[in-house]
Amino acid sequence: QVRLVESGGGLVQAGGSLRLSCSASGFMSSLNVMGWYRQAPGKERELVAHITDDTITNYGDSVKGRFTISRDNRKSMVYLQMNSLKPEDTAVYYCNAHRVRGTVRDNDYWGRGTQVTVSS
Repeated sequence: QVRLVESGGGLVQAGGSLRLSCSASGFMSSLNVMGWYRQAPGKERELVAHITDDTITNYGDSVKGRFTISRDNRKSMVYLQMNSLKPEDTAVYYCNAHRVRGTVRDNDYWGRGTQVTVSS
């Protein structure tokens, strides 16, 4: 069983920064991608960023240039540094881990989420 626990959310003014952390435990060796998704009220969950086990990253268009994802495999942690925050970044942010083999994605695990609120 895999457990993901997010921390670091909160309230920040527009233009400010926050750093989210995700602690992973359990059988992680087969999960080669970790990342962050977010869901705002009334909207679908969307990709924020993900990072592979060989540190290839991918970002959602709305956060490119402002957010940075990183991971520390020794500590089983993944981080999301969020700069130049905007009110539209307000959402619940979820940590995710999954496996990709070729074109197949499976074994998705999710944390419970952490709220990020950006005031204007």
